[in-house]
Amino acid sequence: MSDSAGIKRRRNAPTVIIIEHSTLARTTVVKLLERELAGWNFIDLSSTESLDRALGAEVRLIALDLAGRDVESASLRDDLAAIAARFPEVPITLLSGTDDAIIARQALKIGIRGFFSTSLPIDIALAGLRLVLAGGTFFPQLLGAAANGSNEHSPARNEAEKSLDDRTQYLALADFTPREADVLAELQSGCSNKVIAGKLNLSGHTVKMHLQHIMRKLQAQNRTEVVARLIQRAAGGPDASPS
Repeated sequence: MSDSAGIKRRRNAPTVIIIEHSTLARTTVVKLLERELAGWNFIDLSSTESLDRALGAEVRLIALDLAGRDVESASLRDDLAAIAARFPEVPITLLSGTDDAIIARQALKIGIRGFFSTSLPIDIALAGLRLVLAGGTFFPQLLGAAANGSNEHSPARNEAEKSLDDRTQYLALADFTPREADVLAELQSGCSNKVIAGKLNLSGHTVKMHLQHIMRKLQAQNRTEVVARLIQRAAGGPDASPS
């Protein structure tokens, strides 16, 4: 199958797994991401039963089709357990046919890092993807619920939505290009410029240029400050004023 062939061609390349039962939807997502994340691997699977085909790949993100299921459903729990058993540190996002804020809120509580509905404009979805790859979370449905002034839920929920609002402001301020997201992911793993260049098949000069752009967008002075600001912003906390 094309899945394993893709891994063999670019074994050290960062990888995204798309798990979607619909062949058309799955293929469409892959084609879109191939244009946006040049040099990445994309493994498309119809179910988590085929996850073992991705073992050994440098997986950075897994997008799982919600397929109309409730977050508490046994089927979804089984899928998440299968993913966690193989890729425990990899962020998981859900692909959904609805903008249901209740489902999005439940997903946030169990550790899902992004909720992408089919109603999202492509540019917003891609920016959300870059945010997740950079260590943040993306739940626009919860922000919409907060903006509508719903007060029927607990203060804890409102605090979570405030945090998410901070993250969306971060997304607008630091809209990284796909290549910058690649460099950021390697930077957060503690890689040196030389290692990043080798992994991404870039020159040292190009890596340095991307880092300069990233630091400018985050108003950071060095690599350590870049990582600190990403962690701080992804957690929804206020940034320290630039020195």
